[in-house]
Amino acid sequence: MKYGYLLSYYVSSLVARKRPLLAGIKLTYACNLKCVHCPFRCRQGGPLSFSQVTTAMERLRGMGVKILIIEGGEPFLWKDDELGLADIVRAAKRMFPLVGVTTNGTFPLEVECDIVWVSVDGMKTTHDRIRGESFERILANIETSSHQRIYAHVTVNSLNWSEVAALVKFLASRVEGITFQFHYPYAEVSEDLVLPFNLRAKVLDGLLRLKRDGLPVADSSACLQALKGNQWRCRPWMIANVDPDGRITHGCYVKGRGDVSCERCGFSAHAEISLAYGGSVGAMRAGHRIFFNQRRSNACA
Repeated sequence: MKYGYLLSYYVSSLVARKRPLLAGIKLTYACNLKCVHCPFRCRQGGPLSFSQVTTAMERLRGMGVKILIIEGGEPFLWKDDELGLADIVRAAKRMFPLVGVTTNGTFPLEVECDIVWVSVDGMKTTHDRIRGESFERILANIETSSHQRIYAHVTVNSLNWSEVAALVKFLASRVEGITFQFHYPYAEVSEDLVLPFNLRAKVLDGLLRLKRDGLPVADSSACLQALKGNQWRCRPWMIANVDPDGRITHGCYVKGRGDVSCERCGFSAHAEISLAYGGSVGAMRAGHRIFFNQRRSNACA
């Protein structure tokens, strides 16, 4: 049933106005960690009230959004009087076919969304250097969670790139899959964290090998290849975003949040959905597996 929603979106977008497929809503900038690569933790504004959240979600649904990702800051910190993240998720599931949550993993991962992404940015020493001491707590929360669809998400930068392969092998038996993106150079964050393209290619070649070996690298081979030199046709209209001040932006994740540099983009989600829209079978399969919990029948897709 949910797959039909995505098919209808694709068909309608070919003959009608270009509408967003996926949207992220930042409930708050507040976070209990101080990650060195995050530009949002020092920003002002918000949090959104429950009424603002539901109003924004109604607008996103009206725009055509099918997949909603709830994020922050740290979304588990969000409160509006007695209301918490669980109330947001319940409201979202009434409006959207697919609902996900991204979290730093330091809170118990008990939330009734379709998929949970937990940020893990290296083995213990490196992760704790980047995010603050949290690695052991995250692993414990992953291990004890009853949620059936937990993915790890890794932001690759100059501090952690050399241990990406080790991290994949370490996480392989602990999560459903692992997705990757590359650090983007926001003004608030040190330029030194940006990984040069020659090293980016080295990381991506390693991920392609791990994927061929059957490790749970969830990004498609087409996406991993495209990220080497950002060789894909971006379709930014497929994305919408909501910030904690209530502003809704239709387009690139960075739009309205920083200087947009397509040449330096490292957002795998943008690449994946753009490739899928352009007809990449591998990207389509990756999205289907991630959002519909289909086990990998072809590790090379």
